[in-house]
Amino acid sequence: MFWLRSWQLGAKSLLLHPLRSLLTILGIFIGVASVIWLLAIGEGISAKAQQQIEELGANNIIVRSVKPPEETLNDTSFFFHYGLERSDYHAIVKTIGTIEFAARIRELQRRVQFGRHDMDARLVGVTPEYDEMMRLELERGRFITKTDLHYEKNVGVLAAGTARVLFPLEDPIGKTILVREKGFVVVGVMKPRTAMAGIGGSLAAQDFASDVYIPITTLWARIGDLIYTRRGGSREGEWLELSQITIRVRELDDVMSTGELVRSTLARRHDREDYAIVVPLELLEQAKATRLMFMLMMGLIAAISLAVGGIGIMNIMLATVTERTREIGIRRALGARRRDIITQFLIETIVLSVAGGVTGIAGGLALLPLMGLFRDTLAISAPNMMASLPEVVRDVAPIVVPVSIPLAFGISVMVGIVFGIYPAMRAADMDPIEALRHE
Repeated sequence: MFWLRSWQLGAKSLLLHPLRSLLTILGIFIGVASVIWLLAIGEGISAKAQQQIEELGANNIIVRSVKPPEETLNDTSFFFHYGLERSDYHAIVKTIGTIEFAARIRELQRRVQFGRHDMDARLVGVTPEYDEMMRLELERGRFITKTDLHYEKNVGVLAAGTARVLFPLEDPIGKTILVREKGFVVVGVMKPRTAMAGIGGSLAAQDFASDVYIPITTLWARIGDLIYTRRGGSREGEWLELSQITIRVRELDDVMSTGELVRSTLARRHDREDYAIVVPLELLEQAKATRLMFMLMMGLIAAISLAVGGIGIMNIMLATVTERTREIGIRRALGARRRDIITQFLIETIVLSVAGGVTGIAGGLALLPLMGLFRDTLAISAPNMMASLPEVVRDVAPIVVPVSIPLAFGISVMVGIVFGIYPAMRAADMDPIEALRHE
């Protein structure tokens, strides 16, 4: 009965000054909502980064050709020779026993044509494992097979975007497309695939929308390794055998050690840094460690907001103690103990904290629909601005961390208690006689 009466008196005292109480609650609301919002945004960004890395495959090791600065190239002819070679692939596969299989990839930019329709496409020489490793799905037809590879067949598989441009009104299967007057029979069409973000500076972003996949042996036989480029009346060429080697390791535990073996193997075979090695598992571990640091930093910023709200509670309660000095004196004269006075003022601070915590949780959970509404509004009212924003701002979805809700609420109540103790003790320590004299 005592506690019920104390809670009723606490709520009644706060309602006597509704604006002041609301402003105090607002401070806690901002703190609690900040904890949930910042942790949710941090978790969303982290999840996006980890998803991009996981798309590369935790069991994979990716080796890319990288063109070094021209001043480091010692070629005396008009073309530059750099990057991964077919002999590198054979050396890696034959000497490292933990490898399940390795896929060779060669990429070129080419003009692709069918009838009156043409487009700039990425011509990709692949092996049959490519679609599995890149998580591509067939819409119809088939992908490149070992038979195509062995006999260097003139066949191609179109990405969804390529098929849509070249064959807007008909089925591409069985039709022949031209790549610089060389014909390739379309044997398959892939389903749409979201672009893969770049990882650091060693692995560029990949957009699968405008691809044409052909057997890599056919690319070597019909196009070759030497690529000419004309610039301002002069010409130059690049000799590149492989754009990428993607390695699948049998056991996840062997990925790191296999990555080191690949590094040492290529270091012995190359006299310059014309390749880059990406180990997604290594990046994933780094991303998880970064996530913890990021979350701790976000939590610290939010904790500062809660501390500011707590200072607001202390300020209001100290002012309340001064205003209610005569009331405190009367209660002490009627027999109220110090403990009763402390309890009464602590209950009032807890009521403020609980109210701020509950509304803060509601505000935190409203983040996802509010952010969606903000993006939709911005896309309609300022499409150019929306398009210029970084991808992470346009696409990242906040993920509410479940533990942040009880954590934020618990901290808000603790803040109310901690910052309410001093005003409550100050009220309890008043001399009853002096308090009764106060006007």
